[in-house]
Amino acid sequence: MNQLSKPDQGNTSFIILISCIATIGGFLFGFDSGVINGTVDGLKIAFQSDTAGTGFNVASMLLGCAIGAFFAGRMADIYGRRTILLLSAIIYLITSWGAGIADSSFEFVAYRLVGGLAVGAASVMAPAYISEVAPAHYRGRLATIQQIAIITGLFVAFLSNYLLAQAAGSASAEFWLGFEAWRWMFWVEIVPSAIFFLSLLLIPESPRYLVAQGRKDDALDVLTRLYGTEQGNRKYHEIKDSLSENRPRLSDLFDKVAQRIRPIVWVGIGLAVFQQLVGINVVFYYGAVLWQAVGFSEGDALLINVISGGLSIGACIISLLLVDKIGRRPLLWVGSVGMAVTLALLVGAFSSATQDATGQLRLSDNMGVLALVAANLYVVFFNASWGPVMWVMLGEMFPNQIRGSGLAVAGLAQWGSNFIVILTFPLLLASIGLAGAYGIYTFCALVSVFFVIKYVKETKQKELEQMEG
Repeated sequence: MNQLSKPDQGNTSFIILISCIATIGGFLFGFDSGVINGTVDGLKIAFQSDTAGTGFNVASMLLGCAIGAFFAGRMADIYGRRTILLLSAIIYLITSWGAGIADSSFEFVAYRLVGGLAVGAASVMAPAYISEVAPAHYRGRLATIQQIAIITGLFVAFLSNYLLAQAAGSASAEFWLGFEAWRWMFWVEIVPSAIFFLSLLLIPESPRYLVAQGRKDDALDVLTRLYGTEQGNRKYHEIKDSLSENRPRLSDLFDKVAQRIRPIVWVGIGLAVFQQLVGINVVFYYGAVLWQAVGFSEGDALLINVISGGLSIGACIISLLLVDKIGRRPLLWVGSVGMAVTLALLVGAFSSATQDATGQLRLSDNMGVLALVAANLYVVFFNASWGPVMWVMLGEMFPNQIRGSGLAVAGLAQWGSNFIVILTFPLLLASIGLAGAYGIYTFCALVSVFFVIKYVKETKQKELEQMEG
């Protein structure tokens, strides 16, 4: 292969624009994931659900996410990255309306499962699309915008939930047009979903998909718009040389020579799973429940979520500034160490909790402050490291031939482990308590340190055509 090109003269403003449009899917991913946080009490009352039923109502979307992530990776190799993003935008519209009109737990779960297809698809396709249009020297920063969009979506969901609950009196109280506030929390998502769909009509298809499909003229047209005529032609041949004669298939993940699944696939699965096993989405999905469990009011708990969301955005900006300078791997292991320490502090604080006459947990003033500070520092460490960097790496670490398939498998693992963590949290809370549950997440954060050091390789400044499988 010829020396890889460095498209420094590319159309930077156009690349940033289309990357930002792709990240609207990340915003909706975050909003759809976070909106459930403030609706848990409303769901309990509306559907008369017990602990296990509430856990499934909250976690049900994640089953759809796992399915959506898996099939999106494969379908994107057949129909294109942009096409799958358009489909996810349509599904976002449907589920945001449907979750709000649901009259039963079954109907709600059905809409959330469908919505999960969109979230799962957007979660893997947005970083893949960005990686496939962005030059190596600032690819990490653009891919990190995806996580900023996710956290912004969470923040807006938390803020929207808080304002609606405050205006109505509580999440379960009636609000506009006689509908409960929790229903309006879901309907707010209709607006950004429509914007996402219309914006996607303006972006081109991924050039690497077009090359893989043998659509030379279309690929050259997009590459020319991205990098200019000379660099676009050179990049076309580099991409073509990196692909096999056959179109990408799921079976490409198996190394026929070594007779084993390619090691890079296991690394991708490990990154995806550890991102969830540290328990971050317990904070995002059950934040209001968690803080109410240790004595905060519903209003205070929702406000704490807003503060955590704001800190998360700031942490993602730190990652954006560092990911292309110090690299992906250092951010990951520093984040793992930080999360392990802050989670251990949370375990200590929750271990000191006592029960009042009504059975509610109570923390002393000092332990309450420690828990708040440790929880927010944990969120900062996560969002400056594993939050954005895992998605950056999944979007770029796989060779061109197996990127769609690798993302499919890693996405399935990520959302599958997310589902398990979220579904089990109410049960852990009822059986071994907050300290026990967070003890498990602390152990996983500690193990992730050694996983990064031993198995994860740096991808900073590498062209996608240089990735090895």
